[in-house]
Parts: sequence; C-alpha cells; structure tokens
Amino acid sequence: MIKKILAGLLAILLVAQFIRPEKNLVAAGSTANDLNAKHPVPAEVQALLQRACYDCHSNSTHYPWYAEVQPFGWWLAHHVNEGKRHLNFSEFGTYSVKRSVSKLEQISDEVSQHSMPLPSYTRGHPEARLMPAEVKQLTDWADNLRDEIAPN
Repeated sequence: MIKKILAGLLAILLVAQFIRPEKNLVAAGSTANDLNAKHPVPAEVQALLQRACYDCHSNSTHYPWYAEVQPFGWWLAHHVNEGKRHLNFSEFGTYSVKRSVSKLEQISDEVSQHSMPLPSYTRGHPEARLMPAEVKQLTDWADNLRDEIAPN
C-alpha cells in the first residue's frame, strides 16, 4: 500500500515538472514606463533597487536554479506576480501622481521598518540585505522624490 502511495506521489511530481508557470521576462533595458525613464534615479540608488527590489518588483526577474523545479517554480511565480501587483518599477511611469506618491511613501515605510526586502527573499539572496546606510539612502531618495512630485 505504501509503495503505491509513494509511486503515485512520484508520478504527480513528475507530471508537475511539465506544468510550468510563465516567467517574468528579463528586460534588456528600461522602457518608456520605467521609473528611471520618468524620474531619473541616482546610480547608487538604482543599484540598490536592482539588487534588493527588482526581482519581485519589476519586469526583470533573475530566477535561481530551483525555479525550474516544481512546485518551487509555481511559488516563485506567485511571489513575483504579487510583488509586481503591489509595485512595478518597470511600469511606474504609468502610475498617477497620487499612486506614485503613495508607492513612494510605502517604499520609505517598508524599507525603514525592514519589511522589505522580505526575509524569505534575503535568506536566499543575502546580497539583497540592506545595511543601515543603504536603508537611509533609499528612504531619503523615496521621500525626496515623493516631495518633488506631490501636488502642492
């Protein structure tokens, strides 16, 4: 009986390898709707955003090897889709001023409270951990840009 159950589970896992989620395309460069195209970002801040944020919050995801193994690939696809639903730097230029201001406030709050990047992400991507000076750099940038674009 146990052999049949294990064989059935193995068959399900094998079939699952052929059901692959759509991947987030790695863009060759920024588009007209990219944050940097609408609001030029200092190079140091752009490097921080790419290192700590863009895998989940842009159209440029770099997938780890285990994204090819299901069900991990499904979990990653869901995670990336949720991240982009909340904030997508590749589509930031399409946001209204009100939404842009709100997103910049959220960036500042979540980074300063260490809610972002997510601990589940930084465990597998230690390079995405932000040092205190980097947190300050990101929050200062987000606050300044928010103040710059906010209606009077």
